[in-house]
Amino acid sequence: MSSEKTTAIVLRVVDFSETSSVVTLMTRDFGKITALAKGARRKKSPFEAALDVLAICRVVFLHKKSQSLDLLTEAKLERRFRAASVDLERLYAAYYVVELLAALTDEDDPHVPLFDLAEDTIIRLDSGRGSPLAILLRFEMHALSILGHSPMLTHCVGCARPRNQPDRRVSFGLNEGGILCRSCRKGKTNVVGLSSDSWKTMVQFSQADDQEPTTIADGCQAETRSVMNQYLSHLLGYRPRLQKYITKIR
Repeated sequence: MSSEKTTAIVLRVVDFSETSSVVTLMTRDFGKITALAKGARRKKSPFEAALDVLAICRVVFLHKKSQSLDLLTEAKLERRFRAASVDLERLYAAYYVVELLAALTDEDDPHVPLFDLAEDTIIRLDSGRGSPLAILLRFEMHALSILGHSPMLTHCVGCARPRNQPDRRVSFGLNEGGILCRSCRKGKTNVVGLSSDSWKTMVQFSQADDQEPTTIADGCQAETRSVMNQYLSHLLGYRPRLQKYITKIR
């Protein structure tokens, strides 16, 4: 076994025994790992209360090459999510981020850009600035791009024609993973509609630039949230548990 050091986001903590826990971490250098934290539940824990969901910490663990759990030996807290005490909406949004991280990634499959995006998203939510829905949409669109699941929004996914029609409504094919022109829309099932403004919002949030949007127009919030919920549920094969909470965010 080799001893490894890295930065991690705590995704999940489950009681293992009277004194120990099993933790799921998204690490910057090693991807998602599951490790046994011996003594984590003791009053004088060797992990200095660093193992809370959404905490960002520096960890040391013994990486096992077999199917057994890794062994977490040290965790030092760098940042705790404090907005939970004053804003439940931001807490639900942050929980949703870690739920998606756990669902969209495999064990021991590092994605440094995804970790950096997730860390930045949690910090943004914790800061109290910016719309939680806008921060979430930015995370979703960029995370899907990093993982190769980004929906095609600027061209028809069927014939690759650019969208340049002045239609008021845009057809988004959940099965196809992107927008459909009028011709390719025919005969397709599992298609949802988007207003032109909501489509523009999704395109805007999918593009990486130095001046990223921090709000979503009131008329587009419900529709973009609905489409993203349906697309992610279709991609995962089930509805993420936190979706029912974030749909109530305004």
